[in-house]
Amino acid sequence: MPLARFAGSRLALATFGAGAVALGGCGSSTSTNTAAPDTTLRGAIVVDGSSTVAPLSQAVSDAFVAAHTLVSAQVRTSGTGGGFKALCGRRADVSGASRRINANEAAACEASGVSPVELQVATDGITVVTRKGATSGATCLTLGQLKAIWESSSKVARWSDVDSAFADSLMFLAGPGKDSGTYDFFNEAVLGKGADGEVLPPRGDYLSSEDDNVLVRAIEAEPAGLGYFGYSYFAKNAEQLSAIMLDGRGPLGCLAPTPQTIIGGTYPLARPLFIYVSRDSLKREVVRRFTRFYLDRATGLGRTASILAAPRFALSRSSSALERTIAELDNASS
Repeated sequence: MPLARFAGSRLALATFGAGAVALGGCGSSTSTNTAAPDTTLRGAIVVDGSSTVAPLSQAVSDAFVAAHTLVSAQVRTSGTGGGFKALCGRRADVSGASRRINANEAAACEASGVSPVELQVATDGITVVTRKGATSGATCLTLGQLKAIWESSSKVARWSDVDSAFADSLMFLAGPGKDSGTYDFFNEAVLGKGADGEVLPPRGDYLSSEDDNVLVRAIEAEPAGLGYFGYSYFAKNAEQLSAIMLDGRGPLGCLAPTPQTIIGGTYPLARPLFIYVSRDSLKREVVRRFTRFYLDRATGLGRTASILAAPRFALSRSSSALERTIAELDNASS
């Protein structure tokens, strides 16, 4: 019986550690800005990319436009890979990313004369979910069990195929599409790499979408479904979804995705979230001010979108990288 009705990395987290639980100093304020709107700044900004980063980008864009009434900002969601294509194709000023840019994407940018500036803005943990009250019998999975479910050669069709203690329920799978950075990160972290050094692909018989809201609705509708996406989409739908704990086979055992385990880096699928800004776009004052605003308000506005904060040092490093780039552009033009 087919597993689904539709077919469709683990990177070193150097930015996480025991001290990373201290949240961002930049943008930590949530106070309302009562200053009169700025009517001098003009221009348009296009943001594209990751659906995981999109709720934060939308919150930042809405606040920026409210404070600068002659500015327009459009937030598109085409996935991390799609966002990099838009950035390198000069169709976007900013691209949200749930993983770092890869070598092929960097080469495509270089070929088109686009130099992306990497800025970490938040933290995430890929969350594995079922619907509330699912008939799966599972509360925790090892990364090995996740691999057995998702690898391209998998024959898993029922929860009991994973563990005889689980329910004999048909398993429906839903997950991100190929343009999603979450897809890339999950495959690298869970499936690993082949002998050729390439990240192994997942099985193809699952419902795939770059829109995490589609995945949420699909899992909510299935009595024994399994899916994965960014933590914020679970947090916003926690009344309908249950998170499966993950066991990375370390001393801590099964861990639930929580702000503490994700920001602290103990959760097995914790990861940084980024925006990439075109260096050429930073020649425009509206993009400079938008990007500074983004870094300054990421933590506070992230709370409203259930986006977890980046560590203080990561936000400070991002701010330094931005200001250094702006200084270089100014020096080059003087």
